[in-house]
Amino acid sequence: MRRVLVPSHVPDLAPLVPRAAQIVSLTGEAMGTTWSVRLVGPAGLDERPVRGLIEDRLALVVRQMSQWESGSDLSRFNRAVAGSSHVLPDAFFHVLRCALGIACDTNGAYDPTMGALSELWGFGAGGPRTDIPSEAEVASARERVGWTTLAIDRERRTATQPGGLQLDLSSIAKGYAVDLVSDALTLRGFRDHLVEIGGELRGSGTKPDQSPWWVALEDADGGEGDMIVALHGISVATSGDARRFIVADGRKYSHTLDPRTGWPIPDALASVTVFDRSCMRADALATALSVLGAEDGYAFAAARNIAARFLLRTPEGVNESMTPAFADMLG
Repeated sequence: MRRVLVPSHVPDLAPLVPRAAQIVSLTGEAMGTTWSVRLVGPAGLDERPVRGLIEDRLALVVRQMSQWESGSDLSRFNRAVAGSSHVLPDAFFHVLRCALGIACDTNGAYDPTMGALSELWGFGAGGPRTDIPSEAEVASARERVGWTTLAIDRERRTATQPGGLQLDLSSIAKGYAVDLVSDALTLRGFRDHLVEIGGELRGSGTKPDQSPWWVALEDADGGEGDMIVALHGISVATSGDARRFIVADGRKYSHTLDPRTGWPIPDALASVTVFDRSCMRADALATALSVLGAEDGYAFAAARNIAARFLLRTPEGVNESMTPAFADMLG
């Protein structure tokens, strides 16, 4: 039997869409993953301009924030000499400010400057690895990590490279891309839609029959779980070890790294799911809570009214804990 989640604050529903409206489904690849968009449009809708709109927004995120593109604004900043100041594009600066705010709130459990560690562990542009870095290598990479060393000027929209600092926005850029595509569709007149990029989702409006966009939350193994949510005016993001990891010496290591230690988080925490109006924030918070762990992460989220669910592996099976804001959504 499935459990049903409904947002606590549901936006007002508009009048029923025309009977001739249909659901249009579009899919593609970008940002090293897949994307899908389902939207309500008139019968006979020409999909090409809509696809172009979506791909244009995704290309903007890649152009500004991809660590896998050598010509991106982020990659150029990462290569810049110490002491150099750089005017960042609006989207890049907006995402970086959000990331730094969460880094501050979590006392560095979340850190957008951990690119050197991501590369070392094989989760960056350099590609995967099958062995474990030495403690000396981890310590060396950690010397180039530290969100407090990154100076930004909000008025001039600049960031200063302290020297060797490597930005990594992979834990927040997908969520931002979801928001960007969703906002673009709304501005184009497609208010009713569901956007998904690499497992991060945002729903707006309803289907032609006024039913919500139902989405199943993942279980501990990354499969479809027993909980579904009505994504209406809300976003959801999950951070877990089901898909991205490395195996060395017979042990599985999560792709989620703790910037405070330089090592992967313990494998007992299978996943963290977060709801937020902003998919950008939900994406980053899911990672931050994973690093904080089941106990500290829960306390952090509960104190800030964050709707979060933690799935923890135990000898007796998977233990589920929900913050009050998450539990309040259960129907």
